[in-house]
Amino acid sequence: MAFVALVVSFVLGIVLRAVAIRLTARTLGLADRRDSVAPRLREDVDPFGAVAAALGGMGWGKMLSVDDVPRYQGRGKAIAVFAAGPAVCILASQLLLLSYALTYPNNVLSVIGPADVLLGIGLPIAHQVMLSLGVGLLSFGILALIPIPPLDGFGILYNAVRKPGQALQWMRLWFEDKNIGILVLLILCLFPFGMPFLLQILNALGLVFVRVWG
Repeated sequence: MAFVALVVSFVLGIVLRAVAIRLTARTLGLADRRDSVAPRLREDVDPFGAVAAALGGMGWGKMLSVDDVPRYQGRGKAIAVFAAGPAVCILASQLLLLSYALTYPNNVLSVIGPADVLLGIGLPIAHQVMLSLGVGLLSFGILALIPIPPLDGFGILYNAVRKPGQALQWMRLWFEDKNIGILVLLILCLFPFGMPFLLQILNALGLVFVRVWG
């Protein structure tokens, strides 16, 4: 049940991210107002991100390139588009965890972290489902903020710099065009065995978002 709930949270994260990105771009005038904001799973799902979700507990959506979001109307607007998806997922996760804390006041949120839930925690089914949905969305949003392609955090970093230098262009070439970023993330999903580096990163970054409701 925990695995099913994590799969649902991954799909929900993809849907929320896609809607948030398209709605933000349209609202800020960076996309045609006639464009639909509805998710399109064929365009929004990254197969490698889905593999990472199965291997490492959480994955990512289809890469949004910095070339897809124009900077000519202001770098702040471009940053808002890249940040919208992760922000909405993290907000939704906090609402789910708040609902869980209110439903079950005597909970384990004060002593666990995201990795405990992603690896599978021995609790009653209702607890597993609610925690997996909340922590799954949280992990999806936090992972998306890491500043390397194909994640949204790179778009935030790239647009935060007034004149992207040689280092950022090098990252684009190797991590985006040559897909080294995907390879690095998949390796982080696998090694070391037991507690992959990706889980350790998500656990460290997401710990406060879970324990605050304990």
